[in-house]
Amino acid sequence: MDAMWFSVAMTIVAASTPLLLAALGELVVEKAGVLNLGLEGMMLVGAVTGFAVTFATGAALVGIVAAMLAAVAASMIFAFLTLTLASNQVATGLALTIFGVGISSMIGEGFVGKTIPVLGPVFPEALAGHPFLRLLFGHSPLVYVSLVMTAVVAWFLTRSRAGLILRAVGENDASAHSIGYSVIGVRYAAVAFGGAMAGLAGCFYSMVQTPMWAEELTAGRGWIALALVVFSAWKPWRLLLGAYLFGTVMTLELQAKAAGVGIFAPEFLAALPYLATILVLALISSRRSVGAAAPACLGRPFKPAT
Repeated sequence: MDAMWFSVAMTIVAASTPLLLAALGELVVEKAGVLNLGLEGMMLVGAVTGFAVTFATGAALVGIVAAMLAAVAASMIFAFLTLTLASNQVATGLALTIFGVGISSMIGEGFVGKTIPVLGPVFPEALAGHPFLRLLFGHSPLVYVSLVMTAVVAWFLTRSRAGLILRAVGENDASAHSIGYSVIGVRYAAVAFGGAMAGLAGCFYSMVQTPMWAEELTAGRGWIALALVVFSAWKPWRLLLGAYLFGTVMTLELQAKAAGVGIFAPEFLAALPYLATILVLALISSRRSVGAAAPACLGRPFKPAT
């Protein structure tokens, strides 16, 4: 029984990690005053690129870097349209998601059904394969990266000068511009970071969780990551808790189906994570304090006075 619960805990970590990675990137983007709804598309671009490059080279690290760069390139399309051309951020983000779905399907067509080696644990087998210690040492390196990045983002936003500038741009872009900060430059950098994190999250699905390519591998998880940013009230440590909460919901749904629980239809169990997302957003929207936590310039295009 103990071994079973440890296996469930391992699955929860695996389900939560890509949500945390993608949401951390989006949190920084939104703190800069930009709303990028193209998270799902960037994750798919990262997923297919990471898989394809790893399949071609046999080097997982090269695949991870390629996944991040590909997602950054996709995010720069969004940045150019919304920041330079001042297009609508919501519409452009949705278009980026559609673009990501389409291009990942096109690139991945030749890789359907093919596999790559799993990006496994970094610790010695004595620790990674231990029945109980594996809960700490038996994870992919991307799991530890996600935890480190949570601390880094929290420190960056609250303790660093660059983080203060980024938050100033998100709260009052006109004032930040008036004292000499490049609002567009800061937002470009934030969007690029968000793209890199989305690519990292995407390649987790194709290189760690399911190292076999299939269309729309992320299965809408990008939308859950977007909801997590609101759920956390734009705070990194709350984001960590929220990611693991939703990871737990998704894992319990899988465990219930595997155990043959017949109380609910399989379709209802599969919809549980998304129903939980809607419920959480509905509850949060009723709290004024959460609305106040949103960056004041979120989603508003910046047009410097000439």
